[in-house]
Amino acid sequence: QWKGWNWRSEGDLYLNGAYFTASGAGASASYARASSLGAKSSAMVGTITSNAGALGCKRGRQC
Repeated sequence: QWKGWNWRSEGDLYLNGAYFTASGAGASASYARASSLGAKSSAMVGTITSNAGALGCKRGRQC
């Protein structure tokens, strides 16, 4: 399933020989606008990242 996704890297720093290979058709201009996040107050860090982190996947079940 993920092989058909569009993968892009913008502004990332790669160290120690790491690299990234972009794939897919790329994102449309409307997607780029919708996925961007303007500057916010540092007081919002908890709210913005409240769902960040590892997924709670279980072996043998869809994640």
